[in-house]
Amino acid sequence: MNQEVARAQHTPTESAFTVLLSPTRRGARLARLLTTAHLGAWGLPSESAAHIVAELAANATLHGRVKGRDFQLGLTVRGGTLRIEVTDTRGDSVPPGPGAVKPPGDDAEAGRGLLIVEALADHWGITPGPVPRKTVWAEINLVR
Repeated sequence: MNQEVARAQHTPTESAFTVLLSPTRRGARLARLLTTAHLGAWGLPSESAAHIVAELAANATLHGRVKGRDFQLGLTVRGGTLRIEVTDTRGDSVPPGPGAVKPPGDDAEAGRGLLIVEALADHWGITPGPVPRKTVWAEINLVR
């Protein structure tokens, strides 16, 4: 990975990482692996964050995919909060927001991803723009 695509910065009070990934199953898997690696290097727990990233990245590759355009993963730690952001280029395809996600039918094979995000994140939401993008974000309180 070259310096222009992935950036990591690390200070005692703040850590940040962003990377562009292909909107494919492989890109979604890499997002999860990079999350686990960076949080481990920062000395932070990664299990819940890895699940959240897996769901948001899968949604970006399935519902937010535009041919030839990557999605972006961002991880930021400020104070006692980890913020996860997944940005794709389908701002016209907005999922239901917090509190509006409905469980799928018992026999449905999909539709549980945002329920997992809602269960694991302390806060989450959707930020539109700039056109044509949208960002789905989740925050985890690291201080319990």
